[in-house]
Amino acid sequence: MIDLRRLQVLRAVHQYGTVTAAAEVLHLTPSAVSHHLRELARELRVPLVEPRGRGIRLTSAAYVVVEHADALLARWEEAQAALESHRAGEAGLLRMCGFATAVVGLLAPAAARLRADRPGLTVQVSECGTADGFDLLLATDADIAVVDPNEDAPPPGDGRFDQHLLVEEPHDLLVPAGHRLAARPAVRLAEAADEPWIIPARGTCHHHERILAYCAASGYNPRVAHYATEWPTISALVGHGLGVSLIPRLAEISSERPVVRVPLTGDPLPVRRVLACVRRGGRDHPLVQHGLRALREVVEASPALSVPAGREGAVTAG
Repeated sequence: MIDLRRLQVLRAVHQYGTVTAAAEVLHLTPSAVSHHLRELARELRVPLVEPRGRGIRLTSAAYVVVEHADALLARWEEAQAALESHRAGEAGLLRMCGFATAVVGLLAPAAARLRADRPGLTVQVSECGTADGFDLLLATDADIAVVDPNEDAPPPGDGRFDQHLLVEEPHDLLVPAGHRLAARPAVRLAEAADEPWIIPARGTCHHHERILAYCAASGYNPRVAHYATEWPTISALVGHGLGVSLIPRLAEISSERPVVRVPLTGDPLPVRRVLACVRRGGRDHPLVQHGLRALREVVEASPALSVPAGREGAVTAG
């Protein structure tokens, strides 16, 4: 009988490249990871690792095992989900994680709904980046990850995850109070072509690339005047009349800032795809179902997250 935990260890070594990195993700010691690899090799009667310089590398036999590990672990998740369905699933620990603005606009209100509707359920929310969210799912340290797909994310068909669209989040143009566009009910992004822009510096966050892509789709490269990453900083610079910026609908800014969020219209319309992800095979787990349902209810109850009809020309991030 193969210990499925050892398959998870082998898969982690394959993904992260070293015993030390796999140990850190799995919350094990490197010696424990090495022990699991030796025991799995003994159970399978094939060598799984071989020396390479100061480290190790997987053998060809190990790659055969890894190829089937995803399916085996997904089936185990399905078996656990089926067992939990028989237990009604009204109590237990549900762990959800996501990027900062998703915590503010989606996860926090969803957790509050779950606490009110299902008092026997314990909900734990963690803030993390998209890549870390997938790592937390793999390490079984999270049950649901809310992510915005980017180049760090696994592809949609990755066999380890079940990824579904949660919402296409609109973006607003952030302008100073009293700006020529501030009183408009909606504007086209192209109307900000001559404005000085405030954007994150390259490499600090993915919003830098998004703004450049959205503006390029509107026919121009933004004239960047200042660089900032955090929303309080960006809104302070905008509020002092130093430029404009683009802000996702989920991002919150202080009402004390002299800034105005102007909805965008026209073609293309900048939106950000936000996904709800779980481990493959785990979607039918009753606790996960409760969490996904709460997230959908938050989206449906928020008119601010709706995208206008006729969005065929939408520019999506990720």
